[in-house]
Amino acid sequence: MPGRDRLAALQERTRYEPAAVEPRIFAAWQESGVFAAEAKGDSADNYSIAIPPPNVTGALHMGHALNHTIQDALIRLRRMQGRRTRWIFGTDHAGIATQVQVEKRLAKEDTTRGQIGREAFIERVWEWREEFGSTIVEQVKALGVSADYENERFTMDEGYARAVAHVFTRLFDKGVIYRDNYMVNWDPGTRSAISDLEVEQRSVEDHMYEIDYPLAAGSGSITIATVRPETMLADVAIAVHPDDERYTLLIGEEAVLPLIGRRLPIIADDHVDPSFGTGALKITPGHDPNDFEIGRKHGLPELGVIGEDGCMTAAAGVFEGMTADDTRTAVVSALRDEGLISAERPYVHDVPHSHRSGMRIEPLISLQWFCDMTELAKPAIEAVRSGAVTFHPAKPWTKVYLDWLENIRPWCVSRQLWWGHQLPVWYCEPCEETIVSETAPERCGECGGELRRDPDVLDTWFSSALWPFATLGWPEQTDALRAFYPTDVLSTARDIIFLWVARMVMMGIEFTGEPPFADVNIHSVIQAPDGRRMSKSLGTGIDPLGVIAEHGADALRFGLMAMSSSQDVRFSAEKVKQGEDLANKLWNASRLILLRADPDVAAAPRPETVEDRWILSRLERTTGRVTELLEAYDFSHAALELYASFWSEVCDWYLELAKPRLYDEQADHAALSATLLHVLERMLTVLHPVMPFVTEEIWGFLPPRAGSERPQLASEPWPTANPALLDDVAEQRVGRALNAIGAIRSHRGEIGAPIGAVLQARLAAEGYDELAGQIARLARLEFVDPDGTEPVASIGIPGGAIELLASEVVDAEEAGAALAARRNQLEAEVARAEGKLANSGFVEQAPAAVVEVEREKLAEYRRQLADLDD
Repeated sequence: MPGRDRLAALQERTRYEPAAVEPRIFAAWQESGVFAAEAKGDSADNYSIAIPPPNVTGALHMGHALNHTIQDALIRLRRMQGRRTRWIFGTDHAGIATQVQVEKRLAKEDTTRGQIGREAFIERVWEWREEFGSTIVEQVKALGVSADYENERFTMDEGYARAVAHVFTRLFDKGVIYRDNYMVNWDPGTRSAISDLEVEQRSVEDHMYEIDYPLAAGSGSITIATVRPETMLADVAIAVHPDDERYTLLIGEEAVLPLIGRRLPIIADDHVDPSFGTGALKITPGHDPNDFEIGRKHGLPELGVIGEDGCMTAAAGVFEGMTADDTRTAVVSALRDEGLISAERPYVHDVPHSHRSGMRIEPLISLQWFCDMTELAKPAIEAVRSGAVTFHPAKPWTKVYLDWLENIRPWCVSRQLWWGHQLPVWYCEPCEETIVSETAPERCGECGGELRRDPDVLDTWFSSALWPFATLGWPEQTDALRAFYPTDVLSTARDIIFLWVARMVMMGIEFTGEPPFADVNIHSVIQAPDGRRMSKSLGTGIDPLGVIAEHGADALRFGLMAMSSSQDVRFSAEKVKQGEDLANKLWNASRLILLRADPDVAAAPRPETVEDRWILSRLERTTGRVTELLEAYDFSHAALELYASFWSEVCDWYLELAKPRLYDEQADHAALSATLLHVLERMLTVLHPVMPFVTEEIWGFLPPRAGSERPQLASEPWPTANPALLDDVAEQRVGRALNAIGAIRSHRGEIGAPIGAVLQARLAAEGYDELAGQIARLARLEFVDPDGTEPVASIGIPGGAIELLASEVVDAEEAGAALAARRNQLEAEVARAEGKLANSGFVEQAPAAVVEVEREKLAEYRRQLADLDD
């Protein structure tokens, strides 16, 4: 747009309207191709991040919004620093979640997946994905995410599926993946095994029953305690601690299982806690993980009476077909009838539930596929110990990661679902051969018989563990893989350190020889404003898209970065409003500069005054500081540093200091215009990673460079701090002047001076000659020659004081009375705070944060009192 037309358009745009700007700016970015970097060089030359792939079923929530903002800030920074960047983007097939959604749709059509068959069901899932899969992608774009959409991946696409089959086959060939009857977490709701990491503990009130098991010898009994009487139908033994004197003589004897009559050996095992219950433990290997381990240790049979549907099996006898809860009631009733319940009491304990279906987990022995993690974990542990992978913050997440890996258990990787990566496993019934292959075999290689494919699919997290390298074309050695693997950083919340982070490290090292990333940034969990978790069901969720519609994407991005920390944080609407105010301030200040500056002058640092040298020096320090903070993953301080620099230093002070020259129609504005445009350029550039939309929009109004249109701000080189522009003297002089102005403004109120009145004063201090006029103008003073008049107030500043004199607008007696009243008020506040902090009961019992606030109040009251006395 020609210069004059550009300024005319800006003249008409009195307000910044994000709803109109953001879609247009994002479309321009995409059209320019700035998000997609060519796959050249190697990973040392480039910069890449693999986005935690959102579920294809998902919708943008605040956790996504924070993490995407963090990653986008890093990608934009590195892109502007001249690195070829790829933000690997795509979505996850979300096995259970997606299958549930499609089954709900089928239920509305009065049919089920079982009725339509597997092939038709899979087709319906793909149709559902085509219809809804792009929803989360479009929502992500609304936030300004500058990901590589041109190379979007999906964890079920053809190339990715080949990588998954390749990994499974290689791990099977190494003996790491195997099939076994083993205790699993069975979810009756989804009819599938789930991993330990998909289980959540909920506090439940049950009843603890003490049940007498008659001794087979004919006299006496042994009493066990249990909260699950329904599982006693599968008991195979009773265990006691070998050193428990109460039962020493019974070890080696037998008891009789009530209601069933089965003889149970009484065994000794160190696992038994003599202080729990009666000290005698019923052993049910088929329905309890600890009992399963004891049973395997002692070679006990493994009976099961609860089926995959959560109901009793034929092995439960007369209870067959009943639910587990109904069976508990029936078993307790039968035991009462036989007089075998000797005690009963309420018992509150943690019970595992499925994170997926919400139903209570049934520990069942099931024939499943497992991955032995022991050998895979060793190099993943070493990668963190050696510093090849670093957590930010290091505490406590390094220890959390290492503790889990050092105590890792086999991973059940098979799921009884239809949607997902079907196991590359085939069985030959005639010769009982098991074939694991990346490609489907036509017939059995041993006997030529027909083959049946295992119907199970892999745990979604198995395929997700390959995300950083499978998305780049692995196992093929592609240009993209060479250019962008390993990636540089993974940003995520703490809740998937085990589910995803550790598994990616293990798989990355195993199959590429290198960890998949160098840094792991663990960001805050955003809580509801009242401290509860954000949840639709609790009514505590806040829709990011609603916030964007009301305040703009930049406001949300700034707010989330400003409120983030290494701890969980409550959502702050105030921080979002602060971001919205900053965007508006940026727009208004930019209009002031662009509409007042000489449009034919090129942006450049051309200082004429001490305040020019001051702002140029402060800009260089801000540039260096913000760069350091972003590179150190300190996003909150980076956002707040930018806010303080622009709002306070540029707008509140520099523009105010520059206005007399800017508004002087007779003056030559060339040097000032060049400096103002340089300041604006620099602030837009360093703000861009945090607030990309408003900065890009304003950037388009800047004057052309050397007669040609500017490139987009998204590809503008990132500035490096210029030491030549650092000016300690200017910073010291202007800093003293600004402190003086602030002190005067504060004390005007202390003496009751009218807000708009110009007060007479004496400047009784050295070193302010260069800025005396600015101090007088901004503090609304008129400096007069000393004449021996007693001042109403003397305000101490470095090098002397500013003395306020009595005048028509300031009465000396009233001013003295006002100062005395204020002093009395501050002395009372100091005494109150000192008394409160001297109270050991308050200091020891009140929350630490409350005590700290009180200490800060006391320090501030003392400071104000000292200023008043000065």
